[in-house]
Amino acid sequence: MQKRMAMAWLAAAGLVILAGCAGMQPGPKEMTFFITSTGPGKGGDLGGLEGADRHCQSLAQSAGAGDRTWRAYLSTQAPKLADPNFVNARDRIGNGPWQNAKGVIVAYNVPELHSASSNLTKQTALDEKGQIVNGRTEPPNKHDMLTGSRPDGTAFPGAPFADMTCGNWTKSGPDGSAMTGHHDRAGPLDTPWATSWNSAHPTLGCSQEKVRPTGGDGLFYCFAAK
Repeated sequence: MQKRMAMAWLAAAGLVILAGCAGMQPGPKEMTFFITSTGPGKGGDLGGLEGADRHCQSLAQSAGAGDRTWRAYLSTQAPKLADPNFVNARDRIGNGPWQNAKGVIVAYNVPELHSASSNLTKQTALDEKGQIVNGRTEPPNKHDMLTGSRPDGTAFPGAPFADMTCGNWTKSGPDGSAMTGHHDRAGPLDTPWATSWNSAHPTLGCSQEKVRPTGGDGLFYCFAAK
């Protein structure tokens, strides 16, 4: 009798422990960072920063993490040089830390995110569903992430310098371009630009057709600012 009671107690305790562990498992609800699984479908035209933020919020909502304030990691350019009307991507995303849908931390704060200590890689830069996004060696290649940013997360200067944001995320034609980063930290050369997650090279244009040839699909990073 005592043996049966002891076995029953151990079994019950085991179930409690397992339930506790299951409750501690991370998931999309706890994520604070992801790559969009799909873009709006118009290349560099994301509907401006507001449209890009809405896209982040919508995808987060679908994954069960819509109770946070989501921001797209995108910079904008001023109309002309020395004009203060620009936005730095690094200033839009809150203070961190940020974790993916599996609970893995990609960075604890803004300085770390933009440093050699950043843990943003192909294995950690998951979409909102917790899925790995195709890299350079996988067809179709989707490793180009729209950012419009320099390596430190700041904006490029305005005119007469080149368009690096597809007209501040409103162009969807063959003209213009947008700076992209490689989420898989891989490129044709083992150089800083080729392995940068946020500032590798510009697109060939702003239409979906011009975004794809270099390895993109109009995807971008989303961070929970709050």
